[in-house]
Amino acid sequence: MENTPFSEQSRSVAIYARVSTGDQDSENQLRELRAFVGKQGWTLNEEFIDVASGGRADRPRFLAMMAAASKRKFDLVLVWSLDRLSREGTSATLGYLERLEGWGVGFRSYSEQYLDTTGIFRDVVISLLATLAKQEKIRIGERTKAGLARAVAAGKKLGRPGYNERQKNKASVMRNEGKTLGEISKYLGIGRTTVLRWTTEGKATARKSRQRAAQNMTATLNPGRTEPIPA
Repeated sequence: MENTPFSEQSRSVAIYARVSTGDQDSENQLRELRAFVGKQGWTLNEEFIDVASGGRADRPRFLAMMAAASKRKFDLVLVWSLDRLSREGTSATLGYLERLEGWGVGFRSYSEQYLDTTGIFRDVVISLLATLAKQEKIRIGERTKAGLARAVAAGKKLGRPGYNERQKNKASVMRNEGKTLGEISKYLGIGRTTVLRWTTEGKATARKSRQRAAQNMTATLNPGRTEPIPA
């Protein structure tokens, strides 16, 4: 099937409605949207209703609506307003609209008449949202950089937290006591790889210390001997 919308008269429509909590009622949205569909002479194919935050991408009925759209089971998605479709940010919202367009499914906001991807301003709408999405990314980046700068100015160290010598020594002691890497990792709240590195380094350091002590003792007992003891 070609990805081109049907005529206005034969258009098949899916309504998507969303409220954030169970205390809210989607019926107010639905009543107006149903009336609008009937007034336009369209066919109401299905209603998809979520009770979930618009900031979540895993809304069950939203996912079902997008899956049905990908199979071109209707020609248009009608919502009360754009924020009912998504509050995940401009970039994510633009992505949804572009996917709908790629499937040949239009999008229309009842309360925002300019948000109509089937009208003469379709390209303008998509271009505007793309520009807003780009600006949103820039603002997020600027806020992140500003936040890091404030943290540095306040004396906060960035990056992964450092470990102190007490933790390293404790890891070595626990390992010598027969504790497993997993037990040490859980007790100290550090990764198994880090524990392995510490305990391995600890053994190597202890071995070198014993060697140096042996060398010193040998030098004391045999002043004439200068060659080092093999490692």
